[in-house]
This record gives sequence, C-alpha cells and structure tokens, in this order.
Amino acid sequence: MTALRPPGEDAPPTGDAERASPSNVRPLLKQGMLYGMVGAAQLGADWLAFVALSYVGMSPAVANVLGRIVGASLGFVLNGRFTFRQADGSSHLHVRSLSRFAISWATMTALSTLLVTASVSALGLEATWITKPMIDVLLAVAGFVASKYWIYR
Repeated sequence: MTALRPPGEDAPPTGDAERASPSNVRPLLKQGMLYGMVGAAQLGADWLAFVALSYVGMSPAVANVLGRIVGASLGFVLNGRFTFRQADGSSHLHVRSLSRFAISWATMTALSTLLVTASVSALGLEATWITKPMIDVLLAVAGFVASKYWIYR
C-alpha cells in the first residue's frame, strides 16, 4: 500500500523506473555533452602537440605523453569547474580530485602510449597521426566513467 502524500511532496525512489526517469537522465546527458565539448578541446590540444613534436623528430611515445599532459591540464580544470561541479556551483578542483585524476591519467596514458606505439610500428608515423584521435576517443569513454563516479566525487 502506498502512503498518501500532500501535493508537492516527492516520494522516495522505489525502483529502476524512477531512477531512469527523465529528470534523472537530463543531468547525465548534460554532463556527457559538456564532457564531450571539453574532450574535443583536449583532443585538439593533445593531437596538435603530438603531431608537432613527432614531426620535428621526437619519439612518438614521448610526444604522446607530452601531448596528453597538455590535454589533461586543460581537461582537469574545465571538467572540474564546469562538467562535474557540485550542486552548489563550486568546483571539484582540490587535492583529492587531482590525485585521483593523476592515477586515472597515468593509466589512460599508458594504454594510449602502448596503442600509439603499436600503431606507429604497424602503420607508420603519418597514419598514426590519424589513428591517435580514434584511440583517445575510445579511452575518453572510460575517462568519463572515472571522472563522474570517482575523480570529481
């Protein structure tokens, strides 16, 4: 039996249908869109640094790490300030989130560098300039989950 509630008083969530209601999905979609916009800026900065550094002769592995540092610096600040800000409007830019971000970034960078190095070996440097953004977009999905549920918590 359901208890009667006065108009305007919300009932506590009772099941999956309420958890997936449009009012709960909208914030996730908004975060996803903001994360995508910030990610596009990160990807552009990362890719430009990678191409420029590898073009002038830097090792692709080193250029990848330096490019990811450029992109990560931009992403940490923008995602912490805008995408995953707290309900009161304050940012999640503090030591705990930076520490978690560093762990996530190191893991994703190791995977990215492994895949970029394999791409250079298999396809050559110029082809890797094209495959690197695809690698990073795939890793961004895992980055969103880590950011939402761990880094900016």
